[in-house]
Amino acid sequence: MPKIAEIEDTPNPNAVKFTLHEPLTWGISHSYENAEQAKDDALAASLFALPNVSNVFYVDRWLTVTQDGGADWPELVRLIAVPLRAAPAAAAQSAAAVFAARMSIDDMSQEDQARLEVISELLDQRIRPSLKADGGDLHVVGLAGNYLSIHYQGACGSCPSSLSGTLSAIENLVRSIEPDIAVVAV
Repeated sequence: MPKIAEIEDTPNPNAVKFTLHEPLTWGISHSYENAEQAKDDALAASLFALPNVSNVFYVDRWLTVTQDGGADWPELVRLIAVPLRAAPAAAAQSAAAVFAARMSIDDMSQEDQARLEVISELLDQRIRPSLKADGGDLHVVGLAGNYLSIHYQGACGSCPSSLSGTLSAIENLVRSIEPDIAVVAV
């Protein structure tokens, strides 16, 4: 049962990040934008059962919950703590489940896969640490020609700055290695 180490505000006023003493996963991110998506995840489903919860994102030792703006944060935080403390820690996960959860982008040429690996490494080093510190992340959805498609997760998914300034910063960074690329948030 994960114990809460810290509760932090994020740049998104509708999202709060919980840092935990024990991990919920081992490198597998879980991102849900509604209760239907979360129905097979006990923790996320229990969080969506709370009033005003609109997004759940968790990976390793942290969880971000976004609300629709209609809840009082202190009260909602107390409600979130109950299912979070009852959730199993990642030690219960098997190596097979971790391996099966790793996703790759299908139907990609070897050349594009090599390009994507370089881009992903750059994102891992320069972008993801900041997004994770703010309670979010990004998932690369695809690379087609000169278009890199990303999907924001957690607090970044509905944060006004992620859809403008952060997207521009990501595109400028990726253009340092691929000058003609355009980054699109989906």
